[in-house]
Amino acid sequence: MRILVKLGGTLLDAPDARDRLAAEIVAAAEQGTQTVVVHGGGKQMTRFLAERGVESRFVNGLRVTTPEVLDAVLKVFAGSVNHELVSALNRAGARAVGLSGIDACLVEAVQMDPALGAVGRVTRANPELLGVLTGAGFLPVVACVAGDRQGNVYNVNADQMAVACAAGFGADRLVFLTDVEGVLDASGQIRRELTGSECAQLIAEGVATGGMQAKLNAASSALEQGVTQVQIAPGAAAGVLARVLANDPIGTRLVRAEVRSI
Repeated sequence: MRILVKLGGTLLDAPDARDRLAAEIVAAAEQGTQTVVVHGGGKQMTRFLAERGVESRFVNGLRVTTPEVLDAVLKVFAGSVNHELVSALNRAGARAVGLSGIDACLVEAVQMDPALGAVGRVTRANPELLGVLTGAGFLPVVACVAGDRQGNVYNVNADQMAVACAAGFGADRLVFLTDVEGVLDASGQIRRELTGSECAQLIAEGVATGGMQAKLNAASSALEQGVTQVQIAPGAAAGVLARVLANDPIGTRLVRAEVRSI
């Protein structure tokens, strides 16, 4: 089985949480799964910029990425956050390798909107490197930075980066470990299973907004690109990854309509 685990930056901010999640990822990999990790780092980025007197500006949830911010993206996403996570995974027993989408043109992007600066829209994944590394027993850890063939660098939404890598890698499962319990319906109850059309309905009705809307759009895109199952699960829950892989009812499972549970 091939799995891709996407970690939100909030989960990686505290060393204890980072070490726990690293141990869970390594335990899953030791069960024979070929595993890739993609991570964000928005909380760390905002703090880094604030410490330097740089205001973070967002348009439709996307961070306006000036040259100064792009320099911080490389320092934080592909630098401190990536290396701290790689170190935690190695400490847990993995042979983790820190990467970004720039390496071997793993994920290519184009500028999304000049008004946003160097924010990228993913156009293509070239997953050969992921296959080489996982096939040799390494654990790739990918920061949400992409590039193009002209050497430009882009800040890319981490959920979209995860989808691109999962689809290109041929992942059987994509697991979003987040700081929420799952996807809520209009009554505030967690939906244990959703199809792509049901995700679209929650968005159209204004139930899923903001970050959850973006995550559901990403998850639906993953299903359309061939990923069989996507899970949005609470990263703070002990043993969360093992529970997801054991099909325990935790968080929200998203599947294509033809393979949903009876």
